[in-house]
Amino acid sequence: MAILQDLRALNLAEAQVNLWTVKGPTGAAAEAPTYSARWVETTEDVDSALKDVFLTDIARIEEVLEYGLLAQNNEASALRLPVDETHAAILLEVLKEEAPGKKASKVKHLLNTKFYVAKFIIDDQITYAVRRADSAWRTKKANSISNLYFADEILAIDERPHFELSRHFDFIVFGQDILIFNKGAFESVLRHKEAQREDFAQLQEEPEFQTVFVDLAPLVTHVGDNKIQLRRACAIRAKGHYKDEQFMNRLRNSQADYGLAIQFDAEGKIIVTPETCAQIMTALLDHRLKSGFSTLVYDVQNTTQVAM
Repeated sequence: MAILQDLRALNLAEAQVNLWTVKGPTGAAAEAPTYSARWVETTEDVDSALKDVFLTDIARIEEVLEYGLLAQNNEASALRLPVDETHAAILLEVLKEEAPGKKASKVKHLLNTKFYVAKFIIDDQITYAVRRADSAWRTKKANSISNLYFADEILAIDERPHFELSRHFDFIVFGQDILIFNKGAFESVLRHKEAQREDFAQLQEEPEFQTVFVDLAPLVTHVGDNKIQLRRACAIRAKGHYKDEQFMNRLRNSQADYGLAIQFDAEGKIIVTPETCAQIMTALLDHRLKSGFSTLVYDVQNTTQVAM
């Protein structure tokens, strides 16, 4: 919870706020992302609104969990991940300096923004708050509606371009840590999913993983490019239970007691079928557990070992 305490201790009232609009990530999917960005001059009202959003987000968080491929947070929790395990440094380099040539001076500089970043500068410390842009920032949406306002009991058209600030940020970069409120948005903005694709590709090439199966192809098809399945595949690699001979023997001998119907050949290799792919993933994640109290069997989303 130290990161929460440090964030809440920030003297945000004295912070200078710089707002950046960013397009990207672009570039080949297998490579590090690239971004293009423009900083936008803002009024005190906009700066105050951004500070309020920041304070509201921090105030509602009661618990910080470590980021994991299968970890999930809720409205009152956030995920923490070290900056150096992501592509955040590439993004922050683009936002380093509010140079005159990077200032947004035309509406087209803002249209089709993918996400925006509020920089809160207090002395020599900078905190970055990131939010994925909604449809109001897209050219198609801007050209398809007329904005109206109601004043003095009259409804009138406002021809000025309109953009929207959300009431929440998706994640915050603070020092050497990232505090994540919206996992999907974080993975999209920093292209974290690409690392998962690469990790799964490497898993498929591991001899120790290959020898567990008669044929990997159905499992590869099952995972595909689905972000949830990619997370699970990467978690399987991180846990490495498939390398543990005793784990695999217990899986072969006891799977029926846990409601699984995985098939094995005469050599003990897993026969992958479309019908059993989900069960195989669950087993290799060690996510099929039995209660020692009720003896009921459960699927779990994440596992945290209890110190005994």
